[in-house]
Amino acid sequence: MSASAAFVSMLAPVIARFVSLKQALGRGYDGERRVLAHLDRFLARLGPDSADLTCETFEAWCRTLTHLRTGGRRSRMRVVRNLCLYRRRTEPTCFVPDPALFPPLHQPVRPYLFTDAEVAQLIRAAATFAPTAGSPLRPHVMRLSVVLLYTTGLRRGELVELRLGDLDGMEQTLWVRASKFHKSRLLPLSADVSGELQRYLAARGSAAMPNDGAAPLLCHRQRGGPGYTGSGLREGICHLLRTTGIRTPAGHLPRVHDFRHYADSRIMPNAHQPLPLSRVFSATYGRRRVFRRGIIRLSLRPGNGARKEKTHVEKVVQTAQVRRGFTKQPAGSAPRFVCGITV
Repeated sequence: MSASAAFVSMLAPVIARFVSLKQALGRGYDGERRVLAHLDRFLARLGPDSADLTCETFEAWCRTLTHLRTGGRRSRMRVVRNLCLYRRRTEPTCFVPDPALFPPLHQPVRPYLFTDAEVAQLIRAAATFAPTAGSPLRPHVMRLSVVLLYTTGLRRGELVELRLGDLDGMEQTLWVRASKFHKSRLLPLSADVSGELQRYLAARGSAAMPNDGAAPLLCHRQRGGPGYTGSGLREGICHLLRTTGIRTPAGHLPRVHDFRHYADSRIMPNAHQPLPLSRVFSATYGRRRVFRRGIIRLSLRPGNGARKEKTHVEKVVQTAQVRRGFTKQPAGSAPRFVCGITV
């Protein structure tokens, strides 16, 4: 079956060639393909007399997007404009939308900055979740999700895509594969976060879940596969937020993505910008624990004062060099960073 068989309007061959070109260049182009498929179905419903993409049909299609915010509408209109520019290479007289008439960019959403007390509240609330037949590890999964989201800066999609083979307990690292812009990275974990992972794996083993390297880290027994989806994880986190009553100043639930943000640091720190500590109370073990993104952490324990600990920086760098094939850089070139470590 040809690639254009998935499209049904008179633009089907053009759309199929355009999508194939983008994918051949290494882009996934799945979201853009869905936008073009929506346009294709809209043109097919108009009938043969009005099936071509003109200024009138484009404006009529844009009116079907009024339920979206201005940024979403603008993004979809740009996808169609890129298609028209591609089409103009072989059809010079075809219609091309004017970007000056697109909706303006909306103001970026201001992230909600979680406090340490709120994260501790979320972790305690996760322990109150009742296991179910389909998700016997539900409290453990929600607890680990909050810990990893807050301490490593993982995106929601990256977290649900993690596999057991991406964990290195000896080196205390986490391998994130082919994430945004098809880039992979190695995340060093503090001893406390690594301990949380080990306790989760022990609970997972007692529940007789799959333990091969390709098995998803966050698992359940529901239909559709053993791993959580992005929407499933979001639903669980939102339930946690509703349970604890955590809301933004506007009264909305914080986004899962907001865990990536700190009040006085960048999303992904480097070695030259220390992060604040995140003190999280562990209800299970009855003492104060510290979860920390980065390489150095400071543990505060009653009666013991402050104790500074370092992860094995050299081992993290060596592992990153082996996995990603880093070579020695020429003199005078800019330094490379791996999870905040200058390589």
